[in-house]
Amino acid sequence: MPSATETRVDALVVGAGFGGIYATYSFKKRGYNVLCIERAPTAGGVWYWNRYPGAMSDTESYLYRYSWDKDDLKNYPWPNRYLYQPEILKYLNHVVDKQDLRKSMQFNTEMQSATWDEEKKIWRVVCATGDVFIAKYFVTAMGGLSELNLPNIKGLDTFCGRLIHTQQWPEDLDLKGKTVGVVGNGSTGVQLMTAIAPIVKRLVSFQRSPQYSVPSGQQPATEDYRKAINDTYHQIYEQVWNSGAGFGVDEAKTPLSSVSAEERTRTFERLWEGGNAFRFYFGGFGDISTDEEANRATCAFIHSKIDQIVKDPKKAKMLKPTDLYNRRPLCDSGYYQIFNRDNVELVSLRETPISSVVPEGIKTSDGHVHEVDILIFATGFDAIEGSYARTDIKGRNGKRMSEHWRNGPASYAGAFMPDFPNMFMVFGPQGPFSNGPLVVEVEVNFIMQCVERAETLAKSKGDKTPVVEVKPEAEEQWKDICDKEADGSLFKTANSWIFGTNIPGRKPAVTFYFPGLKGYLDNAKKEVESGFSSFIWD
Repeated sequence: MPSATETRVDALVVGAGFGGIYATYSFKKRGYNVLCIERAPTAGGVWYWNRYPGAMSDTESYLYRYSWDKDDLKNYPWPNRYLYQPEILKYLNHVVDKQDLRKSMQFNTEMQSATWDEEKKIWRVVCATGDVFIAKYFVTAMGGLSELNLPNIKGLDTFCGRLIHTQQWPEDLDLKGKTVGVVGNGSTGVQLMTAIAPIVKRLVSFQRSPQYSVPSGQQPATEDYRKAINDTYHQIYEQVWNSGAGFGVDEAKTPLSSVSAEERTRTFERLWEGGNAFRFYFGGFGDISTDEEANRATCAFIHSKIDQIVKDPKKAKMLKPTDLYNRRPLCDSGYYQIFNRDNVELVSLRETPISSVVPEGIKTSDGHVHEVDILIFATGFDAIEGSYARTDIKGRNGKRMSEHWRNGPASYAGAFMPDFPNMFMVFGPQGPFSNGPLVVEVEVNFIMQCVERAETLAKSKGDKTPVVEVKPEAEEQWKDICDKEADGSLFKTANSWIFGTNIPGRKPAVTFYFPGLKGYLDNAKKEVESGFSSFIWD
């Protein structure tokens, strides 16, 4: 390891995705000496790593960006209704350069540990490069979906072909003319398979849990469409900040049972044709996520669409979920249609689970070996906790973050933890269940309000080392609120990364604040008006 060099800063930000970029910008514009470190060779966060074919945001282009740069909102180009990975990566690096943030960033630098020095009231952060950073404020913006989840399947190391996880997509991979197996059919798997089905020799989808997916409505953004968005951005954001999900969807209140069967079908058809998963889920009826009868009626409609689209009745049956529609809503650009192709095969892992990976491919429980040249795992992420598992963070009295989270990840407002003073998380556990870039903005804005309060109090005392820390009871109360809000949601009954249950042995935990943006903003306002009563000011 190189010899250590020590650098002192006011604020150290770890991660240069949406959250880290905005945190760096926010500290810098207020005059702080801020440095952002990032393990990748450039800014982008998850959008640097997730470069598999078809990778796309499922939030519409006009909202998958920062709200605070009004010039960029109206003038930065986006060609389609949804952004693909290269476009998002280009946009984020554009923001970095436009705001002159690159000189405040250090790439190819991975944090290994962070330790609070109680006597000096600073954080000491050690990196794999040998760099040591001394910071008054320590901000982790490592992303909620950044650590890959690779299933522990017998024989993985025996495969003679090329084995890939979508989060580590190699630039030199050529799929043309290859037989490709894909394990996993969540959002990543759906996007990937839709994109590669036309170019591979043969595609084998190893499906454990069938997914409900609706059309994205992806299409070019015309001049008229862009003008209509630009002319109404003020109203759009007024609606967004007063919504829960923050996807630009008018969130319906109408119970499904209050309308006739004919009206229900007309509503679903309109939403299906219009595209967008969140509009379909939240824009027609207000109880799909809370009422099982309404949810099953929605499931039945999507089942009917699968039957209409997929010509092979056996494949159609395998593609129809039997579970509730209670995972993060998915959208696609022709997913079900690929199963009408002669080169696409579907293997149900519920009927014939994987026994092992063998040199030729995957062996299922019926003894059949599915031979493939390339085996791709689209098995998602170790969400939130996984982002911190590769680091060793110690707060007061040497308390490890892993110890604080021994009963599941917890925070106050997705950003603060007791015993970890002057440490702030962006997109930490129990933050808003909402559109990512907007979550980043509300959380960083709240963090900066706390920092400014700490600085003001310290100056009034003649102290150069302000300290802000959330009270233990505030974190407990926030956790109780998150648990209570989740209790009424059908999402809680799913085996999903949203509750950490996609990781074997992981205790289920509520990792989101389900009231979303509006509830979060109301809480932040209440906190400010109360004089930040949830915090200890040293």
